Amino acid sequence: MNDPAYQRDKTGVQRNFSRAAAGYEQVAVLQQTIGQRLLERLEVIRLTPQRILDLGAGAGRLSAQLAQRYGRAQLVQLDLALGMLQQAAQNRGFSGRQSLLCADAEDLPVTGECMEFVFSNLMLQWVAQLDRTLVEAHRVLRPGGLLLFATFGPDSLVELRESWASVDDYIHVNAFTDMHDVGDALVRAGFVDPVMETEPFTLVYDDVAALCKELKHLGAGNVNAGRRKTLTGTRAFRAMQAEYRRRYARADGVPATFEAIYGHAWVPGVKQQRQEGLEPGVFPIAFSTATRSS
Repeated sequence: MNDPAYQRDKTGVQRNFSRAAAGYEQVAVLQQTIGQRLLERLEVIRLTPQRILDLGAGAGRLSAQLAQRYGRAQLVQLDLALGMLQQAAQNRGFSGRQSLLCADAEDLPVTGECMEFVFSNLMLQWVAQLDRTLVEAHRVLRPGGLLLFATFGPDSLVELRESWASVDDYIHVNAFTDMHDVGDALVRAGFVDPVMETEPFTLVYDDVAALCKELKHLGAGNVNAGRRKTLTGTRAFRAMQAEYRRRYARADGVPATFEAIYGHAWVPGVKQQRQEGLEPGVFPIAFSTATRSS
Protein backbone atom coordinates (compact mmCIF):
# COMPACT_ATOMS: atom_id res chain seq x y z
CA MET A 1 0.00 0.00 0.00
CA ASN A 2 1.84 3.09 -1.28
CA ASP A 3 -0.73 5.70 -0.22
CA PRO A 4 0.90 7.70 2.62
CA ALA A 5 -2.47 7.96 4.36
CA TYR A 6 -2.40 4.18 4.91
CA GLN A 7 1.15 3.95 6.27
CA ARG A 8 1.20 1.99 9.51
CA ASP A 9 2.27 3.58 12.78
CA LYS A 10 4.57 0.90 14.25
CA THR A 11 4.40 2.39 17.72
CA GLY A 12 0.62 2.17 17.56
CA VAL A 13 0.75 -1.44 16.37
CA GLN A 14 3.13 -2.35 19.17
CA ARG A 15 1.06 -0.57 21.81
CA ASN A 16 -2.31 -1.95 20.68
CA PHE A 17 -1.21 -5.58 20.57
CA SER A 18 0.64 -5.40 23.87
CA ARG A 19 -2.49 -4.02 25.52
CA ALA A 20 -4.63 -6.73 23.92
CA ALA A 21 -2.29 -9.61 24.78
CA ALA A 22 -3.91 -10.83 28.01
CA GLY A 23 -7.31 -11.46 26.43
CA TYR A 24 -6.24 -11.99 22.83
CA GLU A 25 -6.72 -15.73 22.55
CA GLN A 26 -10.23 -15.54 24.01
CA VAL A 27 -11.43 -13.38 21.10
CA ALA A 28 -9.11 -14.43 18.24
CA VAL A 29 -11.35 -17.20 16.93
CA LEU A 30 -10.99 -16.26 13.26
CA GLN A 31 -7.24 -15.77 13.61
CA GLN A 32 -6.89 -19.23 15.14
CA THR A 33 -9.06 -20.76 12.42
CA ILE A 34 -6.92 -19.25 9.67
CA GLY A 35 -3.80 -20.35 11.52
CA GLN A 36 -5.03 -23.95 11.59
CA ARG A 37 -5.77 -23.78 7.86
CA LEU A 38 -2.21 -22.57 7.36
CA LEU A 39 -0.73 -25.40 9.40
CA GLU A 40 -2.76 -27.91 7.38
CA ARG A 41 -0.81 -26.87 4.29
CA LEU A 42 2.28 -28.41 5.84
CA GLU A 43 0.72 -31.85 5.40
CA VAL A 44 1.61 -31.79 1.69
CA ILE A 45 4.98 -30.04 2.00
CA ARG A 46 8.08 -32.10 2.64
CA LEU A 47 10.13 -30.13 5.12
CA THR A 48 12.57 -31.04 7.91
CA PRO A 49 13.76 -27.70 9.26
CA GLN A 50 16.53 -27.29 11.80
CA ARG A 51 15.57 -23.69 12.58
CA ILE A 52 12.16 -22.05 12.32
CA LEU A 53 11.24 -18.38 12.62
CA ASP A 54 7.64 -17.59 13.55
CA LEU A 55 7.08 -13.98 12.42
CA GLY A 56 4.33 -12.35 14.45
CA ALA A 57 4.07 -15.22 16.88
CA GLY A 58 1.68 -13.39 19.18
CA ALA A 59 0.75 -15.33 22.31
CA GLY A 60 2.36 -18.46 20.89
CA ARG A 61 -0.52 -20.85 20.19
CA LEU A 62 0.69 -21.74 16.68
CA SER A 63 4.33 -21.68 17.74
CA ALA A 64 3.54 -24.44 20.21
CA GLN A 65 2.06 -26.55 17.42
CA LEU A 66 5.09 -25.92 15.21
CA ALA A 67 7.35 -27.01 18.07
CA GLN A 68 5.33 -30.20 18.44
CA ARG A 69 5.40 -30.92 14.69
CA TYR A 70 9.12 -30.27 14.33
CA GLY A 71 10.36 -31.48 17.68
CA ARG A 72 14.06 -31.32 16.84
CA ALA A 73 13.99 -27.83 15.35
CA GLN A 74 15.11 -24.66 17.09
CA LEU A 75 12.11 -22.29 17.10
CA VAL A 76 12.35 -18.52 17.41
CA GLN A 77 9.08 -16.73 18.24
CA LEU A 78 9.31 -13.14 17.09
CA ASP A 79 6.82 -10.36 17.72
CA LEU A 80 6.90 -6.57 17.73
CA ALA A 81 4.67 -6.46 20.83
CA LEU A 82 6.51 -7.39 24.00
CA GLY A 83 3.20 -7.92 25.77
CA MET A 84 2.35 -10.77 23.38
CA LEU A 85 5.64 -12.55 24.07
CA GLN A 86 5.17 -12.11 27.81
CA GLN A 87 1.77 -13.73 27.43
CA ALA A 88 3.31 -16.58 25.44
CA ALA A 89 5.84 -17.19 28.21
CA GLN A 90 3.10 -17.14 30.84
CA ASN A 91 0.73 -19.45 28.99
CA ARG A 92 3.10 -22.12 27.71
CA GLY A 93 6.13 -24.03 28.84
CA PHE A 94 9.24 -23.93 26.69
CA SER A 95 11.85 -26.47 25.77
CA GLY A 96 15.52 -25.73 25.28
CA ARG A 97 14.84 -25.33 21.56
CA GLN A 98 12.40 -22.43 21.85
CA SER A 99 13.14 -18.76 22.37
CA LEU A 100 11.40 -15.39 22.30
CA LEU A 101 12.57 -12.34 20.38
CA CYS A 102 10.94 -8.90 20.46
CA ALA A 103 11.89 -7.25 17.19
CA ASP A 104 10.69 -5.65 13.95
CA ALA A 105 9.97 -7.98 11.01
CA GLU A 106 11.22 -5.26 8.66
CA ASP A 107 14.66 -5.27 10.29
CA LEU A 108 15.34 -8.74 11.63
CA PRO A 109 18.21 -9.10 14.13
CA VAL A 110 18.80 -12.57 12.76
CA THR A 111 21.75 -14.11 10.93
CA GLY A 112 21.53 -14.34 7.15
CA GLU A 113 20.74 -17.80 5.77
CA CYS A 114 20.23 -19.43 9.16
CA MET A 115 16.59 -20.59 8.86
CA GLU A 116 14.99 -23.32 6.79
CA PHE A 117 11.41 -22.23 7.49
CA VAL A 118 9.73 -18.87 8.10
CA PHE A 119 6.11 -19.07 9.23
CA SER A 120 3.79 -16.08 9.60
CA ASN A 121 0.10 -16.04 10.43
CA LEU A 122 -1.74 -12.72 9.98
CA MET A 123 1.22 -10.45 10.60
CA LEU A 124 2.10 -9.13 7.15
CA GLN A 125 -0.93 -6.81 7.01
CA TRP A 126 0.56 -4.84 9.91
CA VAL A 127 3.97 -4.04 8.45
CA ALA A 128 4.72 -0.59 7.03
CA GLN A 129 6.78 -1.95 4.13
CA LEU A 130 5.75 -5.34 2.76
CA ASP A 131 8.62 -5.49 0.25
CA ARG A 132 11.21 -4.88 2.94
CA THR A 133 9.68 -7.53 5.19
CA LEU A 134 9.77 -10.13 2.43
CA VAL A 135 13.36 -9.22 1.55
CA GLU A 136 14.27 -9.78 5.20
CA ALA A 137 12.49 -13.15 5.23
CA HIS A 138 14.41 -14.11 2.09
CA ARG A 139 17.70 -12.96 3.64
CA VAL A 140 17.39 -15.15 6.74
CA LEU A 141 16.30 -18.25 4.83
CA ARG A 142 18.82 -20.72 3.55
CA PRO A 143 18.77 -21.82 -0.11
CA GLY A 144 15.79 -24.13 -0.50
CA GLY A 145 14.03 -22.55 2.49
CA LEU A 146 10.27 -22.04 2.73
CA LEU A 147 8.11 -19.03 3.58
CA LEU A 148 4.53 -19.95 4.53
CA PHE A 149 2.11 -17.19 5.49
CA ALA A 150 -1.44 -15.95 5.79
CA THR A 151 -2.55 -12.34 5.60
CA PHE A 152 -5.78 -10.42 5.04
CA GLY A 153 -6.90 -9.32 1.58
CA PRO A 154 -8.66 -6.13 0.44
CA ASP A 155 -12.21 -7.46 0.89
CA SER A 156 -11.64 -7.63 4.64
CA LEU A 157 -13.91 -5.30 6.64
CA VAL A 158 -15.27 -3.82 3.41
CA GLU A 159 -18.62 -3.15 5.08
CA LEU A 160 -17.04 -1.12 7.86
CA ARG A 161 -14.81 0.76 5.42
CA GLU A 162 -17.69 1.73 3.13
CA SER A 163 -19.94 2.72 6.01
CA TRP A 164 -17.31 5.09 7.40
CA ALA A 165 -16.68 6.51 3.92
CA SER A 166 -20.27 7.77 3.88
CA VAL A 167 -19.62 9.75 7.10
CA ASP A 168 -16.26 11.51 6.64
CA ASP A 169 -12.99 11.47 4.67
CA TYR A 170 -10.70 10.13 7.42
CA ILE A 171 -9.09 6.69 7.31
CA HIS A 172 -10.93 4.47 9.82
CA VAL A 173 -10.14 0.99 8.51
CA ASN A 174 -6.83 -0.52 7.46
CA ALA A 175 -6.21 -1.16 3.77
CA PHE A 176 -5.09 -4.66 2.81
CA THR A 177 -2.89 -5.75 -0.09
CA ASP A 178 -4.34 -7.70 -3.01
CA MET A 179 -3.25 -11.31 -3.49
CA HIS A 180 -1.61 -10.58 -6.84
CA ASP A 181 0.35 -7.68 -5.39
CA VAL A 182 1.61 -9.90 -2.57
CA GLY A 183 2.69 -12.45 -5.19
CA ASP A 184 4.54 -9.75 -7.14
CA ALA A 185 6.29 -8.64 -3.93
CA LEU A 186 7.44 -12.22 -3.30
CA VAL A 187 9.06 -12.36 -6.74
CA ARG A 188 10.73 -8.97 -6.24
CA ALA A 189 12.17 -10.24 -2.96
CA GLY A 190 13.78 -13.20 -4.75
CA PHE A 191 11.34 -16.00 -3.94
CA VAL A 192 10.35 -18.56 -6.56
CA ASP A 193 7.34 -20.78 -7.24
CA PRO A 194 4.84 -18.71 -5.23
CA VAL A 195 1.45 -20.34 -4.63
CA MET A 196 -1.41 -18.07 -3.57
CA GLU A 197 -5.07 -18.64 -2.74
CA THR A 198 -7.87 -16.85 -0.95
CA GLU A 199 -10.70 -17.91 1.34
CA PRO A 200 -13.62 -15.68 2.36
CA PHE A 201 -15.07 -15.64 5.87
CA THR A 202 -18.23 -13.90 7.07
CA LEU A 203 -18.71 -13.32 10.78
CA VAL A 204 -22.04 -12.10 12.15
CA TYR A 205 -22.30 -9.72 15.11
CA ASP A 206 -25.25 -8.57 17.18
CA ASP A 207 -24.55 -4.99 16.12
CA VAL A 208 -21.80 -2.75 14.76
CA ALA A 209 -20.66 -1.77 18.24
CA ALA A 210 -19.92 -5.44 18.99
CA LEU A 211 -17.74 -5.69 15.87
CA CYS A 212 -15.78 -2.56 16.79
CA LYS A 213 -15.36 -3.76 20.37
CA GLU A 214 -13.93 -7.07 19.18
CA LEU A 215 -11.48 -5.35 16.85
CA LYS A 216 -10.27 -3.26 19.76
CA HIS A 217 -9.84 -6.31 21.99
CA LEU A 218 -7.84 -7.98 19.22
CA GLY A 219 -5.46 -5.03 19.06
CA ALA A 220 -6.64 -4.39 15.50
CA GLY A 221 -7.13 -0.66 15.93
CA ASN A 222 -6.72 2.07 13.35
CA VAL A 223 -2.97 2.82 13.07
CA ASN A 224 -2.96 4.51 9.67
CA ALA A 225 -1.29 7.88 9.14
CA GLY A 226 -4.54 9.28 7.72
CA ARG A 227 -6.62 8.47 10.79
CA ARG A 228 -8.38 11.18 12.74
CA LYS A 229 -5.97 12.50 15.38
CA THR A 230 -8.78 13.44 17.79
CA LEU A 231 -11.49 11.23 19.24
CA THR A 232 -14.27 10.31 16.84
CA GLY A 233 -17.43 11.99 17.98
CA THR A 234 -20.52 10.12 19.12
CA ARG A 235 -22.57 11.64 16.31
CA ALA A 236 -20.17 10.39 13.63
CA PHE A 237 -20.03 6.91 15.15
CA ARG A 238 -23.81 6.69 15.30
CA ALA A 239 -24.06 7.87 11.70
CA MET A 240 -21.65 5.12 10.65
CA GLN A 241 -23.64 2.50 12.56
CA ALA A 242 -26.88 3.64 10.94
CA GLU A 243 -25.32 3.42 7.48
CA TYR A 244 -23.88 -0.02 8.23
CA ARG A 245 -27.30 -1.30 9.33
CA ARG A 246 -29.05 0.29 6.37
CA ARG A 247 -26.72 -1.37 3.87
CA TYR A 248 -25.91 -4.71 5.41
CA ALA A 249 -28.16 -5.69 8.33
CA ARG A 250 -29.88 -9.05 8.12
CA ALA A 251 -32.17 -11.05 10.36
CA ASP A 252 -29.38 -12.58 12.47
CA GLY A 253 -27.31 -9.40 12.92
CA VAL A 254 -24.70 -7.49 10.92
CA PRO A 255 -22.07 -9.31 8.81
CA ALA A 256 -18.38 -8.54 8.56
CA THR A 257 -16.36 -9.94 5.68
CA PHE A 258 -12.77 -11.13 6.02
CA GLU A 259 -10.64 -12.31 3.10
CA ALA A 260 -7.81 -14.64 4.06
CA ILE A 261 -4.85 -14.91 1.71
CA TYR A 262 -2.67 -17.99 2.03
CA GLY A 263 0.69 -18.20 0.32
CA HIS A 264 3.97 -19.99 0.22
CA ALA A 265 7.15 -19.57 -1.77
CA TRP A 266 10.67 -20.93 -1.81
CA VAL A 267 14.17 -19.53 -1.78
CA PRO A 268 16.05 -20.84 -4.84
CA GLY A 269 18.44 -23.69 -4.22
CA VAL A 270 21.29 -21.29 -4.95
CA LYS A 271 20.78 -17.64 -4.09
CA GLN A 272 21.66 -15.16 -6.80
CA GLN A 273 23.69 -13.09 -4.35
CA ARG A 274 24.51 -13.99 -0.79
CA GLN A 275 23.51 -11.21 1.56
CA GLU A 276 25.75 -10.63 4.54
CA GLY A 277 24.23 -10.99 8.00
CA LEU A 278 25.44 -11.45 11.55
CA GLU A 279 27.53 -14.41 12.59
CA PRO A 280 25.44 -17.45 13.54
CA GLY A 281 24.45 -17.41 17.18
CA VAL A 282 22.29 -19.13 19.75
CA PHE A 283 18.88 -17.73 20.64
CA PRO A 284 18.50 -17.97 24.43
CA ILE A 285 15.23 -18.80 26.13
CA ALA A 286 14.71 -15.27 27.29
CA PHE A 287 13.21 -12.02 26.16
CA SER A 288 15.43 -10.21 23.71
CA THR A 289 14.84 -6.82 22.13
CA ALA A 290 17.17 -5.92 19.32
CA THR A 291 17.60 -4.42 15.90
CA ARG A 292 20.01 -5.52 13.21
CA SER A 293 22.86 -3.20 12.34
CA SER A 294 22.75 -1.90 8.79
